[in-house]
Amino acid sequence: MSTQFELSDDHQDLRAVVADFARNEVAPNAARWDREHTFPLETVQKMGELGLFGLHAPEEFGGTGDFTGLCVAIEELGAVDQSLGITLEAGVGLGINPIVNFGTQEQKDRWLPDLVAGKALAGFGLTEPEAGSDAGATRTKAELTDGEWVVNGAKQFITNSGTDITSVVTVTARTGTREDGRPELSAIMIPNGTEGFTVEPAYDKLGWHASDTHPLTFENVRVPEANLLGPRGRGYAQFLSTLDDGRVAIAALGLGCVRACRDLAVEYAGTRQSFGGPIGRKQGVAFQLADLDVAAHVGHLLVYSAAAMKDAMPAQPSKKQLAAYKRAAAIAKLHTSEAAVTATRIAAQIFGGYGFIEEYPVARFYRDAKILEIGEGTSEVQRMLIARGLGLPVE
Repeated sequence: MSTQFELSDDHQDLRAVVADFARNEVAPNAARWDREHTFPLETVQKMGELGLFGLHAPEEFGGTGDFTGLCVAIEELGAVDQSLGITLEAGVGLGINPIVNFGTQEQKDRWLPDLVAGKALAGFGLTEPEAGSDAGATRTKAELTDGEWVVNGAKQFITNSGTDITSVVTVTARTGTREDGRPELSAIMIPNGTEGFTVEPAYDKLGWHASDTHPLTFENVRVPEANLLGPRGRGYAQFLSTLDDGRVAIAALGLGCVRACRDLAVEYAGTRQSFGGPIGRKQGVAFQLADLDVAAHVGHLLVYSAAAMKDAMPAQPSKKQLAAYKRAAAIAKLHTSEAAVTATRIAAQIFGGYGFIEEYPVARFYRDAKILEIGEGTSEVQRMLIARGLGLPVE
């Protein structure tokens, strides 16, 4: 695809490497992992050996500091298995990035080497039973007592939180009340295995069956005061910043889904015979496939223009630059997530009865796609952010 956001030779080489890995290591096993709800630990560790978890990390910790490259890798994995794509996206965007962006040197030295190498995974706990998009409704509390944070509460829908290599989960918690009466939210790192920290049984999800997702509970969990991530009271602002990058990365995952559905449906439409010829010769089918191609093309432009903005961002960006990036991230996430849901519906329809059979990947993509419109900011939240970018006082 030739665009003004043409990927560099290095990114094209990376795409080829990840595509080969996805084709040979992931594709033959994806259906089984999905069917058995298996988290493929060995494959995830191989992703680490390829350097995929370090694509956006600083060079001093073995990374390359390349956000565009991370999006390329997520897209290629997502075109074969959305579960592996979200494992990488969350492992970097929600696990590594907060430590990179807000951690002390001691925190970085302790946690990043294994996370960047894919030898460990980290999670981030924001969502609660009554606090999703409304993070201000957070009920988890952390009290500073005798040099320790004592954490009580619960989180839900937390990715990479219960694997055999999960090392730490960062959670947002109320650490006080502001002068205006709003809760003071801070981010606190809780190592796996800390007394009182319980990883509850995994969810029985509609899709992403090979992705690790759990509710978490905290009962008088004690961690050192030094486990505060970033300044006290800045937890909510930190997470909002983290979400901007996450939205672009989720958009890359959605782009992989759109691409996969387009390619699978085009191949099927060219071989499935009906009324004396391939069904792809019928305008009713061909026009839908043309629409998928348009969606993939637009998605590519949106994802990689936003990624280029991130990579070009100065160390101290202006408010105007941050606002432009936030808007670009929301637009990319909104378009590709909704396009992915539409693409899976069209692909399943073109496959007919076979689209309803788990033997064919389109059925798995159909189940996996819906969460893209919900996770890391719902479609409604993206529309709100875009409208605010237009100067509208949207609540």
